[in-house]
Amino acid sequence: MGIVAGLDSAPDFTRIVVCDADSGTVLKQGYAPHPVDHAQGAGRPSDVDPQNWLLSLGEAAGGGLLEGVQAIGVSAQANALVPLDSQGNTVRPAMVGTDKRTQVAAADLIDALGGREAWAQAVGSVPQAAHPVTKLRWLARTEPENAARTAVLLQAHDWLVWQLLGRPVRRTTDRGGASGTGYWAAATGNYRADLVELALGHQTMLPEVIGPADAAGATPEGLLISAGTGETMAAAFGLGIGLGDAVVSLGASGSVMAVHPEALYDPYGMVTALADATGMHLPVVTTLNAVRALRGTAELLGLPDLESLSDLAMKSTPGSHGLVLLPYLEGERTPNLPHTAGTLSGLRRESMKPEHLARAAFEGMLCGLADALDVMRGRGVEVRRVFLLGQAAELPAVQAAAPSLFGAQVVVPQPADYAAIGAARQAAWALGVSQGMLDPRTPPVWQGPVAQVLEPGDDLAVGQAVRQQFVSVREQTHPGAFRM
Repeated sequence: MGIVAGLDSAPDFTRIVVCDADSGTVLKQGYAPHPVDHAQGAGRPSDVDPQNWLLSLGEAAGGGLLEGVQAIGVSAQANALVPLDSQGNTVRPAMVGTDKRTQVAAADLIDALGGREAWAQAVGSVPQAAHPVTKLRWLARTEPENAARTAVLLQAHDWLVWQLLGRPVRRTTDRGGASGTGYWAAATGNYRADLVELALGHQTMLPEVIGPADAAGATPEGLLISAGTGETMAAAFGLGIGLGDAVVSLGASGSVMAVHPEALYDPYGMVTALADATGMHLPVVTTLNAVRALRGTAELLGLPDLESLSDLAMKSTPGSHGLVLLPYLEGERTPNLPHTAGTLSGLRRESMKPEHLARAAFEGMLCGLADALDVMRGRGVEVRRVFLLGQAAELPAVQAAAPSLFGAQVVVPQPADYAAIGAARQAAWALGVSQGMLDPRTPPVWQGPVAQVLEPGDDLAVGQAVRQQFVSVREQTHPGAFRM
């Protein structure tokens, strides 16, 4: 079909991959950090000038990187809100990431609609500080003049696609990006404009939601621009996950996502019902404590890094000699315990050794993510295989414990920017459809990631016993908190 490119505008950098459209083979790559943002330097770390994304993109594409490219796909950081006025100018800097300023606004919105279950029924998610709908509420309450000027709402990938196309009258987004706003329902495929008005105080223009294989348009030079999507959806597409697959991401916090044919309804709000980049659905469950629990344990034990913590943990045995760590160091979201603290249980003289605490930290982190997997399974999501992402996925202590604790085959892909690869795959799909070579219902088949495959094997029974001990301590400490 030709040559395509995928660009991933992450919070701190832009990465571009140029790929063969038929096989997905990466031919060239570009990278550039985002410029230092003066709004951030002024003590507003969640405010970013969107022009910085364009500057970074231009630098990453330098040196003729895009020569010969026929189509571009765009992936960008999730939850970035770009408010525009009626002329298409930014009303204020983009609000990005998990913005702690908006925590009160999130609680306010939940109450305004009648509680968590009302939001889950309306759009498949409960407002969190990061959601654009919550940022709109904060804007209306804190910057009413800017709120009154806001006429159009875009997210990061919407804005970048719009800029690449020369700022046309038509503004578009995709199902994946729309599903993370808090005012588009994955179950119905429709906006809830009333929720925008509830948050902002008035109606706005919202981008048209186009299909996964649709093109947003073409540049004057004839370069096709695909729909674009959020980083989460692009990474899932780049990995090539399908039904029966889940992805566990190990960052400071953790997340579990899986492909499912239907939007999930969760009355407790633990599941965020996102849409994916293929026409399916991508439910996500988040934990607040993943690698941050490992780093805290390493600091407590006086260890310089996570590799040293892993080496120490491998000197212990499954079950950590009876030590159980509930790693709720920053409160927790799954289960919903925002004001709790961590718990260390099972202290005995023989268990009070550094290696057992190190092992308990890994087992506690993974058991917390196994809880998130159980939320998925409890809502009917099939999980046969788990893709494990993040730098910590390479640690021996993680790889030794994860298959038996998750009760599934674990795949550890070779590190790569799967969001950029997913954006390129989307571009190949749109290009193939435009050429009449691909079905808009079936994405191109690309080579899967190079990966290490780990099986539970004979350790499954041991792992499940460790998991049961974790569940027992959790239920004793927080009875009834984990609702399935």
